Amino acid sequence: MIQQLLLGQTLGFSGNPLTGDWQDTIQFNSAGGVLIANGRIVAIGDGVDLIAAHPLAKVTDYGDALITAGFVDAHMHYPQTGMIASWGKQLIDWLNTYTFPEESRFGDKAYADDVAGRTLDLALAHGTTTLTSFCTIHPQSVDAFFEAAAARNMAVIAGKTCMDRNAPDTLRDDAKSAYDDSKALLQKWHGQGRATYAITPRFSPTSTPDQLAALGALWAEHPECLMQTHLSEQLPEIAWVQELFPDARDYLDTYEAFGLLGERGLYGHAIHLKDREITKLAEVGAAVVHCPTSNTFIGSGLFDLMGLAKATVSVGLATDTGGGSSFSMLRTMAAAYEIGQLRGTALHPAQLMWLATEGSAEALKMSGEIGHLGTGAVADITVLDLASTPAIAQRSARATDIWDALFPTIMMGDDRAIKDVWIAGQRVLP
Repeated sequence: MIQQLLLGQTLGFSGNPLTGDWQDTIQFNSAGGVLIANGRIVAIGDGVDLIAAHPLAKVTDYGDALITAGFVDAHMHYPQTGMIASWGKQLIDWLNTYTFPEESRFGDKAYADDVAGRTLDLALAHGTTTLTSFCTIHPQSVDAFFEAAAARNMAVIAGKTCMDRNAPDTLRDDAKSAYDDSKALLQKWHGQGRATYAITPRFSPTSTPDQLAALGALWAEHPECLMQTHLSEQLPEIAWVQELFPDARDYLDTYEAFGLLGERGLYGHAIHLKDREITKLAEVGAAVVHCPTSNTFIGSGLFDLMGLAKATVSVGLATDTGGGSSFSMLRTMAAAYEIGQLRGTALHPAQLMWLATEGSAEALKMSGEIGHLGTGAVADITVLDLASTPAIAQRSARATDIWDALFPTIMMGDDRAIKDVWIAGQRVLP
């Protein structure tokens, strides 16, 4: 058995720094080591002790770089990679102008293959080792994404996006085909290698009650799968939902009424929630996903991270590309910090790093498996250069502790800060 030993500064977590004192949750070692065997982390500790205990291990010494769990992106749209950073629209116009025309191209398997591979390579270049993606209505778009991930041995979550109204003819299915296609795809992919299937109604406005009910029935038959959708992203969207579902108590009720609210549910954005919705999300153990670059880029609003954490709602972090304006989870953390400031809370670097790793893994119900720098986890690892550009280097040189050294990389870092990436114990960056 070949063992790999990574040396450097190491950062992991033993708890949630959003709900307790962050100092009590961190596991930091300025001269640490991570021992890997058979694709998993088998030991964490002092580097010198691990060298002595495992003299035959192959050593990679990263010096003063920071070794962390790989970043986990809990909500994105790989079919929107090609039209990221499209100018000037809010949600509904943005979907009609940019998103739907692009997604209509994914009936072409070759095109879907190209974009899927490009998306995953961009993610890896930015230190992201797991993506949770919406696909399109085309089953081949789902196959393309899972095939590309399998070729890279990446843990991914994805599903066929279902829409049977308020979308172009090229992107509409119906209640029966949504059920049948989703069932066939989950039977093909869920649990194969590192693939997890997510039943995926885009959002209530693009699904009829019949389709929502069909997908709710499918989830009841396969509760081991995740379910992902969108919730309360923009105020005009919420008003539209009220028109489409006049008997619903609120936006969340349009899912709850059709069996699409549960512990393994992922609800993207969740900015403008009512008290009943927050209480219900916490009660069932569902997760919401914070998409800060998207929320500012499309003008959606300011997510209440600390309020939801206080209400014991599980929160993940995500790029939401292409509504989000960056593939980088570092930039996403920076945007989360900026939104926190606007809401009156300066998030600590430990809280931001937890959100991008452990927090997203918890939202995906994969705690301890991914996003975790600890014994037993899959060795999906990102190594950060804390002096990757002249601007960052001159600031980090003045640092008085690890947080002072890390924060400039969170705020100003990009793919140049990614020194190395490991997937299941294998290096994947050149």
